[in-house]
Order: sequence, then C-alpha cells, then structure tokens
Amino acid sequence: MSDVKYGGFHGRIDGYNNIIANAPKGGILNARILWTYAAVYNKTSITGCLEKASKAANYILDHFFDNRYGGTWWSLTAKGKPLNKKKQIYSQAYFIYALSEYYRSSADKQFLEKAIELYRLIEDHAYDEVNEGYLEAFSHDWQHIDDQRLSIRDTNEEKSMNTHLHVLEAYTNLYSVWPDESLRSQLVKLVNVFTGRIIDPKTGHLNLFFDKQWNIKSDIISYGHEVEASWLLCEAADILCDSELYNALKPVSLKMVNAALEGLQDDGSLIYEKSIRGLYTDTDRHWWVQAETVVGLLNAWELTGENRYLEMAYKCFNYIEDKLVDRDNGEWHWSIRADGKVNTVDDKAGFWKCPYHNSRMCLEVMRRL
Repeated sequence: MSDVKYGGFHGRIDGYNNIIANAPKGGILNARILWTYAAVYNKTSITGCLEKASKAANYILDHFFDNRYGGTWWSLTAKGKPLNKKKQIYSQAYFIYALSEYYRSSADKQFLEKAIELYRLIEDHAYDEVNEGYLEAFSHDWQHIDDQRLSIRDTNEEKSMNTHLHVLEAYTNLYSVWPDESLRSQLVKLVNVFTGRIIDPKTGHLNLFFDKQWNIKSDIISYGHEVEASWLLCEAADILCDSELYNALKPVSLKMVNAALEGLQDDGSLIYEKSIRGLYTDTDRHWWVQAETVVGLLNAWELTGENRYLEMAYKCFNYIEDKLVDRDNGEWHWSIRADGKVNTVDDKAGFWKCPYHNSRMCLEVMRRL
C-alpha cells in the first residue's frame, strides 16, 4: 500500500483489491497505519514494522500538521496537499494514539511532543468546561462550524459517544508514556462521562449522540462500540493504576458486554446495529465489530473467570478466520452480508478501514492468552 510516487501510503484499495492511486489520503487512515506498525513492533521487535512506522510517522509530521493554527488536517490529496482542513476531534485523537505509540518504539521525543501538543489543543478548544466532555469539530482555525458530523451517516450533534471513546483511547495511551497530572485528571473525567452520561445505567447500552447539555439525540444501538468501550474503559483504569476505579468499572464493563450480546448470532458473529424502537436493523458482520467482540469477550472472561465468555470469543475468532480473512489477497473483507456473501462494495482499505481493529485484536489475543 506504499505510495512510491508521492510518499506515504495510498489512500484507498477498493473491494476488488484495486489500488486507487488518485484517492485522497485520510488522516484517520494514516494515524491508524502508524499506530499499527508501531504497536506490532513494540510487541514483536520485527524491524520491518519499525521501518514502516518510521515512514508513516515522518509523512504525518511533514504533511498532516497545520503549522499555522495547530492540529492535523482531516485529509490530503493523493499528492499530499491539504484537502479538507477541518479539525475533527476524533481524528486529532487518533494522531495522539499513534504518535504516543510510535514514541514508545522510537524514543524520539519530537513525536511525543507532537502528541502532547495535540492533547493541549483539544483541551483548549474542544473541552466543555461547563458540561464536561468534548465538542465534535472545528474549522481549520478552530472556530465553530455548523456541520459537526464525523461522516454522512452520523447525526449532526455537538457531542458523540464515538469521539469520546477515541479520546479516551488516545489519552490512555498518551498517559502510559507521559504520566502528567493534568492528563490524568482529564482521563478520569472521561471515564466518569461514560459512566455518568453515555452508558445507559438500566440497559448497559451506549447512547450515541447528544447536544451540548448531554440530552440524548439518537436511538441507535451500536453493538461493536459497546464491546469495544467495555474493555477500553478497563484499560484506562489499569493504566491509571487506580484499583478503586478498576473495581468500580468491572460491573459496568460486564453489563455493556452482556447488552451487546443481544446482537450475537448462532455462528459466533455480532451484527452491526439496530434502532431501539425496532425501525431499523443492520445485520452485516462488519470487520471491526468482530475484532472488538473477540477482545471484549476475552476481557469479560478475565474479569469473571467464566469460560462461556472465552468460548464465545473463540467462536467469533473462528468466524473471522472462516469468513472475513481474505487468504488470496490479504487483509480482511469489510463485512459479510446476512446471506453469507462477501461485501465487495466497500473498500478493502481506505479512509475508515485499515490494519487497526484487526491488528489490535491479534495483539490483545497474544497479550491475554
């Protein structure tokens, strides 16, 4: 996927394994590529992974950072010029996640400093001092914009579960290499936002969209995000070395996993999402949902010692092996349809899909088993 002509990595491979050479290069894609290669190197010491991580890190430093107003661009042209200049907090968080992981592998302080710079920009511009939590998006110069959406699928609201989840993930990783007290305080607040605002205390499901005052603005259940959040919250408490917080999160995590298992199918897979009112259901088996299901179930097994969670994790892992892994062309397919057919309409790799959820699943399996 390396772009030998313009540098960095190509922005898209379609569902038929064709490289789209003129595709824009997304910030999320490039941050996730960096995180993946760095994380794999940190686990395996494979030198080729460090070389790829270095390539990704330097491309990000040279092309994605806004040297005038700070922060990172949403996307670049294929040639590496700024395309969409908006400052989406979800995307800023992924660069923190990636740069802190690369610092762990390279010990190059300029990348840690860039991660800290992004953290401070998020706190300065996106943190809601009155209601807590983080606002969604800004213009290139950090002004308010009307369209806050992460994608066209999303509800246009000022706060979302998804952004908070990945700020949590990013701050956790940054804290592991930079244990700053202000960062610690904000990370604890983020955990409390999840338990106090985002997670439904009765059902264990996540609410997805909110206005600035945390009024709920969505009725969609996202099963994959629930299993993902269930273990990322535990990881945050673990990195904070806060046993009291960790113990308080155990029942919350298990309630979320059990709520998500409403979407579990007989073949071990987890469907994508549905509306609470039953007006809509997406039964596709998306690649990232299956990856997070394996990790979330392994985490539930570790929390409880109940083998049923381990057995479900193995069953989902086998589904991935049998259905999602493309053994002829590499990577995983985007999804499997309800009728069992491979989804070739969506990309093999691109703005939203890359070696991140699946690679992280493999690393978590190695660590936990």
